[in-house]
Amino acid sequence: MLEFRKDIFADERDDNLLEIGQPTQRQDMLGHVTATSRYYDDHRFANLLHLKVLRSPHAHARIRSIDDSAAARAPGVKRIIRAADVPVNLNTLLSLMQFGKDDEPSLATDVVRYKGEPILGIVATSERAALEAMALVRISYDPLPAVFDVEEALKPGAPSVNPTYPKNTFEYHGKYDHQKLRFGDVDAAFAQADVVLEDRYQMSPIEHAPTETNGSIAVPDTNGRIVVYTSTQALFFSLDTAAKINALPSNQLHFIGGTVGGGFGGKVDTMTEPLAILAARLTGAPVRYRFSRHEEMQFGSPRGAERIYIKDGIMRDGRIIARQVRAYFDSGAYTRLSSYAVIKCAGHIPGPYTIPNVSADIYCVFTNRTPATAMRGFGVTAIDFAIECQMDKDAVAIGMDPLEFRMLNAYRDGDMKAHRREAKNCALIECAQVAAEKAQWPLRDEFRRMSSRQGGAARAGVTDRSRMPAPAVPPRVPASTTQRVTYERPMPAVSPAATPPPPPPTPPQPPAPAASGHGARRFSSVFGTRRR
Repeated sequence: MLEFRKDIFADERDDNLLEIGQPTQRQDMLGHVTATSRYYDDHRFANLLHLKVLRSPHAHARIRSIDDSAAARAPGVKRIIRAADVPVNLNTLLSLMQFGKDDEPSLATDVVRYKGEPILGIVATSERAALEAMALVRISYDPLPAVFDVEEALKPGAPSVNPTYPKNTFEYHGKYDHQKLRFGDVDAAFAQADVVLEDRYQMSPIEHAPTETNGSIAVPDTNGRIVVYTSTQALFFSLDTAAKINALPSNQLHFIGGTVGGGFGGKVDTMTEPLAILAARLTGAPVRYRFSRHEEMQFGSPRGAERIYIKDGIMRDGRIIARQVRAYFDSGAYTRLSSYAVIKCAGHIPGPYTIPNVSADIYCVFTNRTPATAMRGFGVTAIDFAIECQMDKDAVAIGMDPLEFRMLNAYRDGDMKAHRREAKNCALIECAQVAAEKAQWPLRDEFRRMSSRQGGAARAGVTDRSRMPAPAVPPRVPASTTQRVTYERPMPAVSPAATPPPPPPTPPQPPAPAASGHGARRFSSVFGTRRR
């Protein structure tokens, strides 16, 4: 088990923050405010050529024929690059770490699997010349059935998107079609719960939309090396990926990263460098390959769309005794980084809360969408959003203050996590106390006295929660009359019993704080309204 370095993290509970709230100057600030920061596209070269790529107009189609003869004769065209020209056409980024199989072509060969997939490149003396030549290319397609929904993609008979993974799911360790987490007995816990609440959360793909689009310039050097000026966020990933695709030793490439004009995860993939290098090798001249804004939006990797189902079993005293999660990550047509996002998601369940019974199944699914990639905490951001929305709904369902509900279930030192690791250095309770104070949010005295340092070891036995303050609530409802919660709006989906009994009496709501007590406007993420 990994342990934190005590000499480095000895003062981690110290409230004297070193950066937050301090006037620390960014290292690159001076260049930005004086307009002297150099981006990849600020470099100028004589006889610079320009690479543009012809992309598929179909989400899924078989390529019958390609006629680029007229384009090859067009004014300014120096070279047509086809799939056969790419030394190692199939690649996936994480194969550099022996994680996953090579599944994505640099240029499509026989089938295109998403709208915008690259088919051939045109190298010309100007971008305009390359675009005009591109219009002369004639490609004949046979459209194929496509699938755009993660759950539809897993049904029997669904179109197979990626031949490397014919069942439309990524394979972990060569044999598992998803990531699984099991802790305790969720079925038995749901049977004992007073309230069972289930809901579905759907995220949308998000384009990073950086001010500077993806791009790079590859320049042949006098000693046989290629110098690459690039906007990448992952310099060594890009170097090694470009070396692999071009079948070159990595020491023949010199990558210069410099300043990135916005990335947010969207420039972690190696999008432009391999083909720019190949074009420079084939022509012997510097070649620039940069995305237009349209290409950035259509071909640049977005944050993947995640679909998450959460089902919680809750006791009327506020304890969450069971959590079941089922999630699907829309990887698009190829793997890129979605398989890693699934691992991060599985590692983050059930959130920062001690829940004695947890079950999770997380899938990386292939569809005929643009391949997805990293974006600002990908794999964790969406599940956090879903969990915290669920926590608000759980609190409403039992009539408990949502902040106190979180504190009641928060990790404490010594608690046992669902991944069978002991919780250490916990601080959610203290963070909540400070946040409540700053927001003038009323907390009862017992919650103001709570500490993340006390009582967790007893809770590691799963059932002992005697050290937690018990809110004033009615006696526990018998398990035979478990309440299934639903809302009028379509957002929550409920798991009703086969013959649902009449709902138990609604517990009394906590008294509303007087307006003069704190005056904070309270926002409900359940109903999307503000209330006093």
